[in-house]
Amino acid sequence: VADDCTVSVSQLPELEVDYRQKVVTLTCSFSTVGCPAEKPTRLWFRYGTHKPENLCSNGCSSETDKYTLKYPAQNQVSLTVNRLTFNDSAIYICGIAFRSSKQPRAKQTGGGTVLVVRAVAICISHCMHLSSIKNNSHKKNGFFIRKKKHTTPHMQACSEHHNLSKRSARRIFQEIAQELYNKRHAETSQPTEKDNTYENRTALSNYERP
Repeated sequence: VADDCTVSVSQLPELEVDYRQKVVTLTCSFSTVGCPAEKPTRLWFRYGTHKPENLCSNGCSSETDKYTLKYPAQNQVSLTVNRLTFNDSAIYICGIAFRSSKQPRAKQTGGGTVLVVRAVAICISHCMHLSSIKNNSHKKNGFFIRKKKHTTPHMQACSEHHNLSKRSARRIFQEIAQELYNKRHAETSQPTEKDNTYENRTALSNYERP
């Protein structure tokens, strides 16, 4: 049987929430063509200021966890972020993979959702101000963000959003793939795997490899 498995993943590009909301749910939808009848591996990554993080390797089934995974429909997977704080502002990327397929298109990620945790409408005005400064001078923009005596938690959240929005999606996916690739080689010395973590981490290793 020919292996023509193709996966398409879609996410909301951006989501802005008030930190007082305490909980936010990110959704991910996917479609498949010519893929095996098995259930695909469904992954969530968080890309903050440093490196990609593979979320929910333990399943995230409890509401007491920081993150909770749910499957509202056969072709959907959601990630709920609990106990919301400004530090949860980041890019959240959904990945879908059919492990039995050798097709690169069987392992895909969405475009990522930029989550911005803000404080009421104050953040919007600050973000607009940051955007106008960016148009005047890149150096001035960097200096403005780093001026501690004028920085508030609201502005920090907006500044993080501004910086994350500037990153190329392709670059982010390359860094995720490289991180998973490195972890895969670090784990090859282990004789066995007790769960599906190994397969899950390598599922997207070929996506956007440089």
